[in-house]
This record gives sequence, structure tokens and C-alpha cells, in this order.
Amino acid sequence: MFFLAIRHLLSRKRQTALIFLGISMGTMMFAIISGLQLGMREFVVDRLLSNTAHIRISARDQSVDKDEMTRRFYPQGEMISWLSPPSGKREEAHILYPQGWFDRLREDPEVVAYSPTLNMSVIISKADTRHPAVLVGVVPALYEKVLDISQYIQQGSLDVLKNSGNRVIVGNLLLESLGARLGDTIMVSSGQAELRPLKIAGVLSLSVEDVDKTLMIASLNDVQQLNKTPGQINEISVALVDINLAQAMAGAWALVSRDKVESWEEVNASFLQIFVFQDIVRITVTTAILVVAAFGIYNVLSIIVNQKRREIAILRSIGYPPSMILQLFLIQGVMLGFSGALFGLLVGFGLNLYIETIELNVHIGSGNTLIISFAPSIYIMGFAMAFFSAILASLLPALAASRLTPIDIIRSEI
Repeated sequence: MFFLAIRHLLSRKRQTALIFLGISMGTMMFAIISGLQLGMREFVVDRLLSNTAHIRISARDQSVDKDEMTRRFYPQGEMISWLSPPSGKREEAHILYPQGWFDRLREDPEVVAYSPTLNMSVIISKADTRHPAVLVGVVPALYEKVLDISQYIQQGSLDVLKNSGNRVIVGNLLLESLGARLGDTIMVSSGQAELRPLKIAGVLSLSVEDVDKTLMIASLNDVQQLNKTPGQINEISVALVDINLAQAMAGAWALVSRDKVESWEEVNASFLQIFVFQDIVRITVTTAILVVAAFGIYNVLSIIVNQKRREIAILRSIGYPPSMILQLFLIQGVMLGFSGALFGLLVGFGLNLYIETIELNVHIGSGNTLIISFAPSIYIMGFAMAFFSAILASLLPALAASRLTPIDIIRSEI
């Protein structure tokens, strides 16, 4: 039966070759597009997690609400129309009872480490150059346990912040914008008409432009003094044993706290939405190619069934049951799907190896070449899509062939 199926396919070599190439093209494109997209996704997620904790506990903004102020000053329900509605903040946003969080996190077996931080927006200047930035105050020993930031520090180390001393680690792109270098002193202002000198003691690069252009890390004590909020923090970064538990645990903690509790997925929701869109595009493009190939398989097998009617009549006459005829044409679809998918994935794998070596004019991660993913799931999914689409496309012609009887074939030939 296997050899007879091969003879049927070879009887129409050109059409068989075109369908084979169509299936191969679909799986090859799927492997290349998936390798590129998932490679960049792994890179971006790795960089995000290097600067984002698994769970982030932050202070809620104490914003002035017009309706709340109306109820507070006019409890009798008077009809009030504000000429200038109240706005702004009632107080500096900070975590009201951080020690309670520390005790809870210390006792939770799913928590690996936690780090209190104070984040603030600042204006930095050097000579006549000014630039907005985000200054993060940390306790180095705790911060390093939550975020593996040390591997991204190009010059200096996180240890220089242990004893305060008005030292700061600056993103490399922010350093370029200022025209500064390691060892220089920059002036930092919190917007309260007070400048404080900070010495550049380190340079970091996460290869994420928005972060490297704005991020500065300093000692928590120095940032608290600059912000004039001694003892206050506005964020606690948490690292978990299992990152997959982040969303569930953040949701549970948020129910019993006034503070804002977010998982890393919620913090980076915009990036994750981009990934969903990429998946839709990738699968849509591949599906379109495979649908065209599937129609080709259907047409080729339908033509073969019509051309081989006499052979089918002979096979039925010598005792071949309908199931054997069905099997004969299904084998042809399976052979096209299997060989086309396998060849396409091998070519896609080889092209991915080549693409990975192409040098670009931009710096990505630790080099200047594209990052390609070779995850087994890419090739398993690509093979499954091509293989099963080929089987489905060959099913209708095979069923039609299996229903033919010698009498019907003879009558149609007369």
C-alpha cells in the first residue's frame, strides 16, 4: 500500500512538488518568525525582570477627590457646585506600615527575599545640561537578592552604595546625555529648590532604552535625605520561589491591604499585550500558508482519485475493502504533510542558525546580533500544524475514493 501511494504521487510530479514546497514554506516561515519573536521576547522579559520584582508593593496616591471633599464638608447633601474643584495630593505617597509587610514577607515560605525602596522623580544637571531621571533608593544587600542587577553594571559595583556617601549608579544612556563619566559629580534636585551633589560611582546597562535613559540607583538613606522623608519608603520589591505564583499571590495580598500590590505581569501589561499581538500575527501568517497548501493537497488527491478510478475498480474487484482504499489516499496526504513539515523545519532551523550570526549596527543584549529562540515547542507546534492540516485536506478525497464501487466506476466509464 505504501509503494502504491508513492506511485500515485509520482504520477503527478509537478503538482506534488508544488504542494510539498507549499507545506515546507509554511513550516519554515513559522520556525523563522517564531524564533525571532520568541528570542526577542525572552530578551525583553529577562531585562524587565532584572528591573522589576516578581511582586511590587507600592503606596497608593493620596489624591484629593472632589466628591469625597464635598461629602466631608457638606454632610447634609447640599447641592454644591465647585468653581474650582479641589485637586492635588493630601500627602506624600508612602507605605504607611512597612514593618507589617516585612513581618508577613519574612514568614511566607514562598518569598525568597524582599527589598524596601524609595523611588522619586528628579532633575539632574551637569554644567548647563539638565535631564529628568528616576532616582531609586535601595539597601544594596537586600536589593541584590531581589533583582539580579549586578550583572548589568558595566563599571563599578553595587557595593559602593553600602555606606551611603552621596554616590550613585547611573544608566549608560543617561550618562551619555549628560556628557558625564565615571567619577564625575552631578547635581540632583527633587524639585524643592535644593541641589545635592552625587558622585557617579557606577554605570549600568539593561539594554532597554527607556530604562537606561532615566534610571539612577543610590543608597536608601541618601534618597530619603534628598526627599526630606527620613524612614519612609514607597515601594517593596518581592522575589518568589516560583514566579508563576506572582499573580495569584498579588491578588490575595491586595485583598487585605490598603497598599497597591501588583504582579510583574500587571506592571508590564503593555509589553505582554504586544506579545499576544505577535502570537496572533505569527499564527495567522502560518495558517494562511498552510491553508493554501491544504487546498493544494485536496486538489491533487481529488485529481488522482479521478485519474485512478480504473485502478480503484481493479483493487475493489480483487478484494480490497473500502478501508484499504481510504488508507491508500490518506497515506499520500500523511506523506506530503510529514515530509513537507520535516523539510521545512530543518530549513527553518538552519536559517535561524545563520540569522543568529548576522551582525547589526545596534547593540542587543551582550552582542550586536539578533537573538533567536530554538525552543522545542516552536518545532513541535510547526510540525503539528502542517501534519494535521495535510491529514484533514486528504480526508475528503480519501473518503470519496473509498465509497466508489466497481459497478459505479464501470457505469461512469460507459
